[in-house]
Amino acid sequence: MDNVQTKWHMDIEGMPHFDKAMERVEAWYEQEIIDRVPVRFFTHNAQFNVDSGVERTPEEQRTLWFDVEYQVEKYLKSIEGQRFHGETFPVFSPNLGPDVYAAFYGAELGFGDVTSWSHPFVKDWDDIEKLHFSKENVYFKKIEELTKHGLERCEGKFLVGYTDFHPGEDCAMAWRGSTQMCMDVYDYPEQLQALIEFAFKDFQAIFDHFDDMIKAGGQPSSTWIGIPSFGKMHVPSCDWSAMISPKFFKKFSLPYLGEEVIPMDRSIYHVDGPGVARHLDQILSVPKVHAIQWVQGLGKLAPIMQWVPLIQQVQDAGKAIIVDLKPSELDEFMDTVRPEGIYLWVPADTEEEQLAILKKVKTWV
Repeated sequence: MDNVQTKWHMDIEGMPHFDKAMERVEAWYEQEIIDRVPVRFFTHNAQFNVDSGVERTPEEQRTLWFDVEYQVEKYLKSIEGQRFHGETFPVFSPNLGPDVYAAFYGAELGFGDVTSWSHPFVKDWDDIEKLHFSKENVYFKKIEELTKHGLERCEGKFLVGYTDFHPGEDCAMAWRGSTQMCMDVYDYPEQLQALIEFAFKDFQAIFDHFDDMIKAGGQPSSTWIGIPSFGKMHVPSCDWSAMISPKFFKKFSLPYLGEEVIPMDRSIYHVDGPGVARHLDQILSVPKVHAIQWVQGLGKLAPIMQWVPLIQQVQDAGKAIIVDLKPSELDEFMDTVRPEGIYLWVPADTEEEQLAILKKVKTWV
């Protein structure tokens, strides 16, 4: 991991301990602890930067998402006067939604208040000829503009990350549609595999394009997950895998996951709920998957103690893991789980509560 060894200092208002925070993050990847586990004070969906509760037409929604000045200014206002305790890094991630990578090839996006979605257009296999990546694509150019403007406004205030890339299976699902793609597993496995492979073809060049932009701006590598790295950091995921068996994950997902993370210095796999977690053994088998982001879900799925065996499975595999829990769950969790390789995400809003949590986790040995 040669790139990871190249480090630099950043002056960020409200985060004078940036260097120490980065040391804790790098130690976390190695399941080591400097003085305490890293802690991020995080509220779900905080990264979404679009007003909700306002009735807008589809055209108005798109205009707002595409308003570069508005998006960056709104982020600046959201962090104004804040002090970022623990490993809570202020990161502006240029965002047009999770299907933007698919849109780079010709898919059209619909926009809502806090997310966007693609309109599947590969109705039959001949439609693959419509797929074409271009740096002149309107969505690609808009992500470039958002990145550039973020870099122009960020100095001393926040970090700028790259957008949310979903190559491979999730990209193919955006083109094909989830229901049809599940049927393709049985009806057209060869064509599906070719489509997934096509959806990976340009990934590294696209990733490097934006990583080079942010590195040229003096920024570490980061994205919506809000965890920077001095090397190349990526968050692979496959939401489609919640719909398929481990047998089909091994066939359609695992080979491409291995390919996706090879060039990366750090990778954190986004395990979105129990459906994806059924493939955890296979995900953990990939050497360059360094960490897991465990997203257990809401309601009855939310209490963290029921997921301790999963968390310990990740630790026993020699991987780090992000654990999302409530402040009220922290004592029992600390009494049950060893701290090595744990990155806590805790929705604590007040400075007093955050400082108390940081003091508490220093006793976790």
